[in-house]
Amino acid sequence: MPRVHACLLMTLFALIETGWANETDGDSEPIRIGIIGLDTSHVTAFTRSFNADPAEPEIQGCRVVAAYPKGSEDIESSYSRIPKYTQAVQAMGVEIVGSIDALLEKVDCVLLETNDGKPHLEQSLQVLHAGKRVFIDKPVAQDLANAVAIYQAAKYFQVPVFSSSSLRYAAGVDEIRSGEIGEVLGCDTYSPCSFEPSHVDLFWYGIHGVEPLFACMGTGCESVRCQPSEHAEIAIGTWTGNRIGVFRGIRNGKSGYGGTAFGAGETRQVGPYQGYQPLVREIASFFRSGVAPVNAEETLQIYAFMQAASESKRRHGASVTIAEVMADATRKASELLAGKLH
Repeated sequence: MPRVHACLLMTLFALIETGWANETDGDSEPIRIGIIGLDTSHVTAFTRSFNADPAEPEIQGCRVVAAYPKGSEDIESSYSRIPKYTQAVQAMGVEIVGSIDALLEKVDCVLLETNDGKPHLEQSLQVLHAGKRVFIDKPVAQDLANAVAIYQAAKYFQVPVFSSSSLRYAAGVDEIRSGEIGEVLGCDTYSPCSFEPSHVDLFWYGIHGVEPLFACMGTGCESVRCQPSEHAEIAIGTWTGNRIGVFRGIRNGKSGYGGTAFGAGETRQVGPYQGYQPLVREIASFFRSGVAPVNAEETLQIYAFMQAASESKRRHGASVTIAEVMADATRKASELLAGKLH
């Protein structure tokens, strides 16, 4: 090889190794994040993390720049908090805008933070139409049909969607899921379980315990039975291989988050809760890559589990299959989307 060519190749390799060939001086355009809905404490926690100076290495280059405050119109515990959280995010340098359309002109990705799941379908459709990656905070929607509709729309528009409770990233869950205790033969989890009448029972707050249950057990839930009492909602799921997963939604007495996973080789605790930061890191990674850390199948099965538990409760504890509630929700989702995918 001629000496000049060899020198050029060595120089190019050196530039690639230092990152100069891909980024000038290590800088790149920041990912501009917009928030829809300022009616939950999540917006201040997430914004504080993304806009920290300096931010954690895993989330550097992602910044919340704009927010549209309106969320719930009829849940007092949500809409009454909008003024406080609007003021708080403004103090962190976030521009407040008057519409979702105005927000979408200013951002690359969206945090859909409206605490009320009822507006999520209409809000997410605007984001998906615009082709923006979106993290949808819990609950995805108020019922399974609306959740299925959101994911069908995301598939239609080919826009990545990610949703998760922060409890998926409780201590020990990743290790359990990755096989450190062997095959997970069963798991019990618990969390607070307050209700909101406009939502399927477990969607409003029980999601925080059901999410880590599925994070440990994986997909494959086939049927659910619910045994409610004045003190707790007990949802018992049967997975493939006759594995049993149990969620206890605490309604009275000492509350908290946690659980136990029963593996072929070891029993291990689920938890404790590690705060929002692990989830924020996953959101940043998702915004960069466009690859959701939790796929649509698993997210929808989580919500199908909770929908089936509600239906089982209505049927006085009878077993309800995931296939049944998914078929019903899929039919209703098609009706909800009629004329809206264009």
